[in-house]
Amino acid sequence: MAQLTEDCFAFGGRLLPLEQALALIAAVPAVPGCEDVPLGAADGRVLVADLHAPQDLPPFANAAVDGYAIRHGGADTLPLDGRTPAGVVAAPLRPGTARRILTGAPLPDGADTVYMQEDVEVTVGHVRLPPGLALGANTRPAGEDVRAGALALPAGRRLRPQDLSLAAALGLARLSVRRRVRVALLSTGDELVDAGSVPHAAQRYDSNRVLIAAMLARAGAVVTDLGIVPDRADAVDAALQAGAGYDLILTTGGVSAGEEDHVRAAVERLGRLTFWRLAIKPGRPVALGQVGGAAFLGLPGNPAAAFVTFCVLARPLLAALAGTAPDPVWPIPAVAAFSHRKKPGRREYVRVRLVPGPGGLAAHRHPTEGAGILTSLTETDGLAVLGDACTAVTPGDLLHVQPY
Repeated sequence: MAQLTEDCFAFGGRLLPLEQALALIAAVPAVPGCEDVPLGAADGRVLVADLHAPQDLPPFANAAVDGYAIRHGGADTLPLDGRTPAGVVAAPLRPGTARRILTGAPLPDGADTVYMQEDVEVTVGHVRLPPGLALGANTRPAGEDVRAGALALPAGRRLRPQDLSLAAALGLARLSVRRRVRVALLSTGDELVDAGSVPHAAQRYDSNRVLIAAMLARAGAVVTDLGIVPDRADAVDAALQAGAGYDLILTTGGVSAGEEDHVRAAVERLGRLTFWRLAIKPGRPVALGQVGGAAFLGLPGNPAAAFVTFCVLARPLLAALAGTAPDPVWPIPAVAAFSHRKKPGRREYVRVRLVPGPGGLAAHRHPTEGAGILTSLTETDGLAVLGDACTAVTPGDLLHVQPY
């Protein structure tokens, strides 16, 4: 990763506004490297270069319906001139005749309009046409969808199934995409053990790595699990050095200001810290930096705070590293069904459950808002975003909810 140049912000003073943090993240350069992959392996990958159509789509004029192809403006009763199904090269249409034609079949030379079969009257060897059909009706001109040479898919597009369908329709069997972002993931804390282990009385199971690994996979990253790192400076240094060869080191825990929080100091020793402590809730202790060639993102140790900061910060960081823009999350309007007070000057994300009602959706805050409450994520549908200037929510207020 190219060197981050922003001076570290807010080590003991005011909190960094979220917009400034996102601007720093957006400036992170994409990881180098690309590969050609078959269409079946390209879903969710990021296109390297603009894709221009190698041919017209459709490649030839064809019938949009089952019916009868004619030259517009002739008689209203015409003799039939054969039949053209899909997949068969059409012979030219003889003047003054109509051709039985099926959907997708090439429009024969001499024809420019197709009558739907249910709109005509067919007698032996002839077809009677109703009046009023416009020139070119029920036809698909060559290049109607995309013209040869036109931009079909832009560079930086995270490919979706419909994009792959377009590429296939243009005859492309492989696409050049950026390589996947490689992430080294670790948790910190002497109090943590993996699920399936036997904890002692002062330990608990690590849920964060499972949570974050699944979210990373959904974002298209390749995850290497470096496990749980104990609360020792030398162990944290060794883990970060092990992750320095990846594109991103992502940690949970250890970035606050406690005596056993060694991650932030380790990043300063081994690399560069760009920011620490954001004006958001939950998730104030979150850090961005660089260790070796890897970007570094340190998320809080509390699960709900780790989830929120991943949504808000890790998603755009992964997109920047992948050479694309983050997928938009369109907010859902909902009416507040709760009261809430907040401090001005910070963004707050309230976990809410959405309930349909006669007036639209109502947003119900989870009854337990602690940053360590996992059920506040499993029993809710999204995050109500309270802006920096907001100081209170009252029942009936309009909220904007980002759905999970």
